[in-house]
Amino acid sequence: MLSSFPMLPLHALPLLNACLNSLSAVLLCSGYIAIRRRRVSLHKTCMLAAFVTSTLFLISYLTYHYHVGSKPFTGQGSIRLVYFTILISHTILAAVIVPLVLLTLTRAWQAQWTRHRRLARWTLPLWLYVSVTGVVVYLMLYQL
Repeated sequence: MLSSFPMLPLHALPLLNACLNSLSAVLLCSGYIAIRRRRVSLHKTCMLAAFVTSTLFLISYLTYHYHVGSKPFTGQGSIRLVYFTILISHTILAAVIVPLVLLTLTRAWQAQWTRHRRLARWTLPLWLYVSVTGVVVYLMLYQL
């Protein structure tokens, strides 16, 4: 039964989210290195693991914000401009990356390699940016 599993307290979810984003970034970089070295099987494993990790992040993120809402940024001065610049670009690209990832994975699944590579050249750096800036937002919001 699902209810018999211990659940993380809500206040632990932002750290979990940062860890999931970090792991996703590592997996994305590993997958990129693997494909550059023509290690296709390792590339597939890394990219599917990054997808699963990002999906778990999204579930955790939505759960946290459904129950807790948003946390205001309390930094003052020029750091506010830095924070909101990162946050806005992160948020916009986070919305864009979901369909890009799904389409990129679909093209790989269907063995449309030329179309997969063409789209992956955009998807990978954007996905990596979203993963890394997600960690930066967490650090600025919860650790400063």
